[in-house]
Amino acid sequence: MRICVKSYGCSTNLADGEVLAGCLAAAGYNVVNSIAEAGLVVFNTCAVKGQTENRMISALRQVPVSKKVIVAGCLPMINLERLNRETHFDGVVGPAAGDRIVEVVKRVLAGEKVVILEDSSRAKPSLSLPRLPLNSVVSIIPVSYGCLGSCAYCCVVFARGHLRSCSVDEVVERVKKDLTLGAREFWITSQDTASYGKDRGTNLAELLDAICAVEGDFKVRVGMMTPNIISCFLEELIQSYQNEKIFKFVHLPVQSGDDLVLQSMRRFYTITEFKAVVATFRASFPEITLSTDVICGFPGENEKAFNATMKLIAEVKPDIVNLSKFFPRPRTSAAKMTSVFVPASEIKRRSCVVAELVKKVTFERNQHWVGWKGKVLVDEIGKVRGSWVGRNFAYKPIVLKSHGSLLGRTLQVELVKAHSTYLEGKVIEQIIYADTPLMCC
Repeated sequence: MRICVKSYGCSTNLADGEVLAGCLAAAGYNVVNSIAEAGLVVFNTCAVKGQTENRMISALRQVPVSKKVIVAGCLPMINLERLNRETHFDGVVGPAAGDRIVEVVKRVLAGEKVVILEDSSRAKPSLSLPRLPLNSVVSIIPVSYGCLGSCAYCCVVFARGHLRSCSVDEVVERVKKDLTLGAREFWITSQDTASYGKDRGTNLAELLDAICAVEGDFKVRVGMMTPNIISCFLEELIQSYQNEKIFKFVHLPVQSGDDLVLQSMRRFYTITEFKAVVATFRASFPEITLSTDVICGFPGENEKAFNATMKLIAEVKPDIVNLSKFFPRPRTSAAKMTSVFVPASEIKRRSCVVAELVKKVTFERNQHWVGWKGKVLVDEIGKVRGSWVGRNFAYKPIVLKSHGSLLGRTLQVELVKAHSTYLEGKVIEQIIYADTPLMCC
């Protein structure tokens, strides 16, 4: 049986998909990349946003009826009713299914319709399970599942549950293993990386120190961190970031520039506190890349609150802004705030205005990098043929041109042109010349 695993959404979900594919391959199934080639398709879904859920439903509808379909990931936990109503499937399993996917596939192929969701919000697959990596250079490591938050707009908590952290030793062993398989870049990821270890009496700073103590030439990208939780161990974290193995990149979602809106969102920090965390990072690492998230049109966001968000972006000048339009999600408290919903047309207008400001701010930030020279690790194949994407110490995306493969190589690069979302570079010198082996199970 040929099986195709399609994963969507956050880096944690992509890591889950690598494990699903790895476990199926280890069980003897032929894992293929194309739906057309497969007799059974596993959709490892995301449903964090309404628009994302719509795309998942659309993709499921397009699968030929001759193929078996298993729906995994967050969507079944968030909106099983819609899945039942609008799609056809042969099996359902929640997020982080790990090696349970093998049992589900066997039962589906035997003609059974399978629904396994009861333990999904408590699942925590072992980091030692087999995997089929999406990228031979990048190892995605979910260091914890679930979170400690109660955000009013978020439905992921219903899918991923409460915080469950892996041990420091387990993460370190995974890093060592993947290094031997050719990984050069590690993504330390979670629903909220800042919460890591709070259920184990440790914290993210201690984990990063242990990872960086591993011998080898590699880089570490730290995932999203909630501002109020990071404040509890900020000095330790700044010290950990001093290690050259850690990309000088920080993802701090602010969501709104207005304190009253933040209270309604159940985000437990103020704008003053958010700016203090940003200032602390920039004081130690002036060239750090700051990524943040903003929601336009949250219920109760008036013109004053919207303007406060615009002012915050203009003042803080983040390098990356992940912009979302508010969309009510099932079972969330925000979905019940109907009396203060912002009209859809106004949400659209505000998001367009923010997008224009973001484009201007991020372009200005990137312009400062033109003329920089230094080491770049190529970690991605570009969208245009003959193009490659690398990252410098600040995790800036740098597009390079080459007819030969650059994947996994470290190059001396000069940055020659800026765009709002990336930089263009030219290769000065190849520091390490080696084809990176594909990571296997």
